[in-house]
Amino acid sequence: MPLNIPIDRSSPIPLYHQVVQGIEAAVESGALVAGSKLDNEIELAAQLKLSRPTMRKAMDELVRAGLLVRKRGVGTQVVSRQVRRPLELSSLYDDLLRNGSKPATQVIDFAHLEAPEAVSQQLGLLPGAQAYHFSRLRKVGRKPLALMENWVRDDLTALDPAILKAQGLYAVLRAAGVNFSLAHQRIGAAVANEYQAAQLDTEVGSALVTMERTAVDDTGRAIETGHHVYRADSYSFELTLVQR
Repeated sequence: MPLNIPIDRSSPIPLYHQVVQGIEAAVESGALVAGSKLDNEIELAAQLKLSRPTMRKAMDELVRAGLLVRKRGVGTQVVSRQVRRPLELSSLYDDLLRNGSKPATQVIDFAHLEAPEAVSQQLGLLPGAQAYHFSRLRKVGRKPLALMENWVRDDLTALDPAILKAQGLYAVLRAAGVNFSLAHQRIGAAVANEYQAAQLDTEVGSALVTMERTAVDDTGRAIETGHHVYRADSYSFELTLVQR
């Protein structure tokens, strides 16, 4: 696929980085969709009147960033930009908005029912107490990103599918006066079963990132607990390690 990227040779921005920015912009705008195959580096360099080393440097950077992939026998293809999420007490919905994405939510199921014993213990509820239970599919554009299951105590605010479709869970709870303080979180990996693969539009056995979290407010009260799975080709967590 030929590229139409304006190159400004008088700009202080290096030529290779102008190519990187141009391809990133084309992916963001939808001009280059996931799966698009690019011409080889020699042809691209000729199209943009750049040297082959300059073009190779740009392509190498895009491959490292996860925006392009090189496949033997196929060539260079566009892949979806991976969502990189910092490890902090925030919701996926808010993180996506902050990064300039447009998240969409499908509420798969919703119920208000007696919480199982394990959930009651996690949320500090009395035996037989009820809680909200729901599953949601979070998308970016039209691409599924995360399948999320949550239990939320019911003495905070009224929840319903319409609210959860329109807003992120943490935004709804904060608006109800919840001040989140900390969360116990576990991150892992799994392979997609049939249900997860169907919901996330991927193959059975494909890699998933998993996250289990129980969030606590500033009074020490457990607010919600959830189990989420994310497409590993589109999602990762970032963290900074500090020596002590």
